Amino acid sequence: MRFVITGEWNRNRLLQTIVVLYAFYVMLLWLTNALLYFEKMTLDPASVANYYLGNEAEYRSPRSYGGLLEVSHFHLFAMGMLLLVLTHLILFTPVRGSVKAWLIAVPFLSGLLSEGASWMVRYGGADFAIVKVFAFLLLQTSLLVLVVVSLWSVFASKQAQNYTGQKMT
Repeated sequence: MRFVITGEWNRNRLLQTIVVLYAFYVMLLWLTNALLYFEKMTLDPASVANYYLGNEAEYRSPRSYGGLLEVSHFHLFAMGMLLLVLTHLILFTPVRGSVKAWLIAVPFLSGLLSEGASWMVRYGGADFAIVKVFAFLLLQTSLLVLVVVSLWSVFASKQAQNYTGQKMT
């Protein structure tokens, strides 16, 4: 922890290695998340509605309550842990406090919206499918931004800065 607080993480090769390897894992997660999404549906809200509401012509059943509950149970925990680590790294980046607030809030909110949108489509109707598409795109974008900013911060040669992005004396 001392390394990120004092700004030494851009001089500590082991810490840089950990952050880079973690970013690599997150990018693999990012890729598989997109592949899983597009395996089941597209960015067309009609395909999202078909996936969650079923389609008699294609003999596709609607998503079950139990199925949604299982996916939500796992996703809420896993995404919470992922975002806890990624947004924690953002605390130590040399950016303004207001930017940090957005970099922290948007991924958490988009993750919740993405999970909730599945339920909204299934039990609220096809009109909510656009919410699922929007939430997926926002979550993917915010994860990518978190990884890029974290890596940039590790390798940028900046003076040590405190949690708010202000130079330390």
